[in-house]
Amino acid sequence: MTQEEQDIRFMKMALDEAKTAASEGEIPVGAVVVCKGMVIARAHNLTETLTDVTAHAEMQAITAAASYLGGKYLDQCTLYVTLEPCTMCAGAIGWSQLQRLVYGASDEKRGYSLFAPKALHPKTEVTSGIMADECAEFVQEFFRKKR
Repeated sequence: MTQEEQDIRFMKMALDEAKTAASEGEIPVGAVVVCKGMVIARAHNLTETLTDVTAHAEMQAITAAASYLGGKYLDQCTLYVTLEPCTMCAGAIGWSQLQRLVYGASDEKRGYSLFAPKALHPKTEVTSGIMADECAEFVQEFFRKKR
């Protein structure tokens, strides 16, 4: 399986998490952490459920992955997330030293690349645009229904 095929496979899992978030009334962002080809964490936004502005999908996934591995560094892991991380999540990604970040849709209003492009660890490899149209459409449809 090529890297692109793997990226699509795991992004589909992240999109499933985003769908779960939407069904729970959460902003539909989903995340999956993969280590050595194995999914070790799956998460979605829980900000409404937990009444916690920091309960983004990425934060939940990083916490679960660190717990699973028994350490704070995720330097052999890839985070797949349906929407470009915000500055807060990019900081957490940087501190966890993730090996790779893969995201679907860009966030032109709150994405880290606008506000904190150096927040990630210098060794973190970034791949963007994986299933970007599907990820963007899902978030846009959620907000269309809200309005």
